[in-house]
Amino acid sequence: MEEEFNAGRIKGAAKRTLQITPLDEEDQEEVQIDDSGDVDSYDDDDETEEEDEDKEPVGLGVLEKPENSWSLLRELFPSKAGGTPAWLDPINLPTGKSCLCDICGEPLQFMLQVYAPLTEKDSTFHRTLFLFMCTSMTCLLKDQHEQWKRNQDKQSRSVKVFRCQLPRDNSFYSSEPPRNNGKDKPSSPGAVLCGWCGTWKGDKVCGGCRRVHYCSEKHQTVHWKSGHKQRCLPSSISQDASEPSNSKTLREVQEVASKSLWPEYEIAITDECEDNVSDDNGLVNSLISSSRVDESIEALMDSFEGGDDKKSWASFQERISRTPEQVLRYYRDAGAKPLWPTSSGQPSKADIPKCTYCGDHRAFEFQVLPQILYYFGVENDVHSLDWATIAVYTCESSCDGHIAYKEEFAWVQIASQSSTTQR
Repeated sequence: MEEEFNAGRIKGAAKRTLQITPLDEEDQEEVQIDDSGDVDSYDDDDETEEEDEDKEPVGLGVLEKPENSWSLLRELFPSKAGGTPAWLDPINLPTGKSCLCDICGEPLQFMLQVYAPLTEKDSTFHRTLFLFMCTSMTCLLKDQHEQWKRNQDKQSRSVKVFRCQLPRDNSFYSSEPPRNNGKDKPSSPGAVLCGWCGTWKGDKVCGGCRRVHYCSEKHQTVHWKSGHKQRCLPSSISQDASEPSNSKTLREVQEVASKSLWPEYEIAITDECEDNVSDDNGLVNSLISSSRVDESIEALMDSFEGGDDKKSWASFQERISRTPEQVLRYYRDAGAKPLWPTSSGQPSKADIPKCTYCGDHRAFEFQVLPQILYYFGVENDVHSLDWATIAVYTCESSCDGHIAYKEEFAWVQIASQSSTTQR
């Protein structure tokens, strides 16, 4: 039945959902400390390569417009980018400061989610990772200083990751595979969401119409100024405050909110091919314009101060050029490592905090490439949001517990680390 469930998610012979093999024994590599007392990088260039035959291929995420209006609904367990999250547990969402940028206090914006079930235990039959970030580059630069702090409780982050998992038998979804015909329905409704961002739980309500809910006063204010002031009906002729807005109102609010969100895409997962190198440095079939990539590469190369960074960047570019449209690299395997664009700014094992909930080690699971910003329509200028890569680390045992959304750890590497790696 598990194979049947996963088979219902495959949308073509060349594409696949994330098929995760059981974890191997915990990596026993010890942190190496040299005579100066410095901890070696998390990646050891001198480490012996393991045999590739026993490894799962790297899963590459490419963005596609959804085939149908219902393709990215939560009951279909999608991997998606932009728009609003398809919450796995639709009731017990993150709340409070978890939803905010710790630096500026603004609600975080949804970037993407990856449906990544694990087969080794029942509680991870459904499992999704959610990535959020502040859209301010100023906050991201400050975030660079924060991530080097060894005490995770004292870190102020502008990039946050949440992990949610459910057993096959749960109160939200059928135990049968989705039919993917537009007729699938969740077993229960979700929480009322913010009428502006459509992302976080709407635990505040408009005092006028008492129909539209918000996650924060900031989103209530911006929605009021953007037009809700003219459409706000007196509470005496609106619905009861305890009821969610009707479907028409929700669609109207979502249309307003969607102007501030990144465009929505489905993430299709393909296997990385080791010997598939495209012509013209891999840019012929890319949706990203060659001129823009050339400008970005030139700017990045100019920012690198040492030969090691340039060497790393050349190797990174060669690997990425095999599938230039990739925006995500997924590889949850024992000893898996990110593909680092630069040699500077890489974490040591000690820089990756242990799981806050069970104390187990965290391991690399996936990374996000800056190409995604092109699809999101982010401007390519010096003040715009940008990074070299975002590497996501999750609990090796994918621990259970009463908290529905457990916060994991993201390591952000930007193009130039010269001013951000003060430790």
